[in-house]
Amino acid sequence: MKRNIFLFCLLLLTTLFIKCEKGCTDPNAENYNPDAKKDNGSCYYIDLPSNLNYTITNAANSGLVEVAATAANENFFTFVFLDGTDSTIITSVDGQASYSYFTSGTYAIKIRANLSTSQFIEVIDSVSVSFNSGGVNNTGYTTPLNYPNYTLTWQDEFNGTSLSSDWIHEIGNGSWGWGNNELQYYRQQNTTVENGYLTIRAKQENYGGFNYTSSRIKTQGNIFHTYGRIDIRAKLPYGQGLWPALWMLGENFSSTGWPSCGEIDIMEMIGGNGWNDRTVHGTVHWEDNGHASYGGHNTLSSGKLADEFHVFSIIWSPGSIKWLRDDIQYHIIDINNLSAFHNNFFFIFNVAVGGNWPGSPDGSTIFPQTMIVDYVRVFQ
Repeated sequence: MKRNIFLFCLLLLTTLFIKCEKGCTDPNAENYNPDAKKDNGSCYYIDLPSNLNYTITNAANSGLVEVAATAANENFFTFVFLDGTDSTIITSVDGQASYSYFTSGTYAIKIRANLSTSQFIEVIDSVSVSFNSGGVNNTGYTTPLNYPNYTLTWQDEFNGTSLSSDWIHEIGNGSWGWGNNELQYYRQQNTTVENGYLTIRAKQENYGGFNYTSSRIKTQGNIFHTYGRIDIRAKLPYGQGLWPALWMLGENFSSTGWPSCGEIDIMEMIGGNGWNDRTVHGTVHWEDNGHASYGGHNTLSSGKLADEFHVFSIIWSPGSIKWLRDDIQYHIIDINNLSAFHNNFFFIFNVAVGGNWPGSPDGSTIFPQTMIVDYVRVFQ
């Protein structure tokens, strides 16, 4: 009986304490206590940013969207550019941000004026992006379908809705990051064929134990060539840590290995602000009592290679290999005494993220990034 009386008294005291609990009773206060029955004058308030204004500029047929924002009492701004299932977050102190879309569509943009990362005001707007050609800005250099003394022997114009049977996907991260300490996991899902273009998209996402995904495709065992002119029209990605490549390996790679099989890099670029984003590299690799290589490069006078399409070419004869960007020759090698380059070679197209050469992405790198290929043509 005494025990029951004790429990009843304890329950009564608890109820009285709850009923008398004091605290901040204003729902608009930062420390609002919904259980408080009596205000004790402890309420405090956060002066959030206000007067958020912004402009969105969308340059016709470029895909480049620029946002400028102003506000009162803000410490910084956050811009969230939504692109399909991807989102890119840009933090800016001066209220300026830009993002490039690569396909036509209507995209949402979140604009935040931040007091802190968790305290902000936000507006959501949208922007419509359109291009003149199949949803892709097709401006840039192009090359003909015929040349004197050459015959078009193979081409892929990517006019279907999927890759042809000439191409094979390579999946995963290879051995030691494909021998280069690359950071991406290659997936088939990062490749699309639509409206006459092949698109390989590099994303910042967690998959297979890696922080980035991309795609790598090849024609090994299906399409291979010795000598001729090869034209590849492509628009490249940009930014620190991006490493797009249009290249070839000897068809005997499986039996002889690298570098004995030979490697012809028709185009490589290592992204980064300034010089890197506007410079294309052409290189060959072979075996000569160890790994040997010889390369050259070509740099745009302004802008970056991602701004429009360029045509990356080699002219490969029994005596030499010449490299061209938009029909401007910038490199040549004599191959008369290099046996590796007198055999069949197959194509590899990929966009790597990170690795020994470009280094890792940093805070300036914007994802997703795309390499868009209009065509690949072989003339012999």
